[in-house]
Amino acid sequence: MSPTRTRPSSSRRRVRKSAPTSSRPFVAHQLVPPHEILSEAETQEVLAALKTPPERLPRILATDAGLRTDPNYQKALDTGERLAGRLVRIRRRSATAGEAIAYRWIVDGSAGE
Repeated sequence: MSPTRTRPSSSRRRVRKSAPTSSRPFVAHQLVPPHEILSEAETQEVLAALKTPPERLPRILATDAGLRTDPNYQKALDTGERLAGRLVRIRRRSATAGEAIAYRWIVDGSAGE
């Protein structure tokens, strides 16, 4: 007969702890590319240069953690500035192009919408 593991008694069940809340400020990870929230005027210039409506661009939620890499993000939240409808410029390092720039359209809402 092979030895069997004993099951833990019901009195020793694991208790799930709630998610820890952190008072530490956000620190960008080295693999998260810097995000830059564009102003209203810059948004219009980029859309004109791309010759595309914002609905055709990939979306990013206004609550996305990557937006925290922009130092102006917290200022915009503190002043109650509306971010939805503006663009985010994401700069990534590229082995072939040196730098790849992507644009995302900021939308309100949750991930399920």
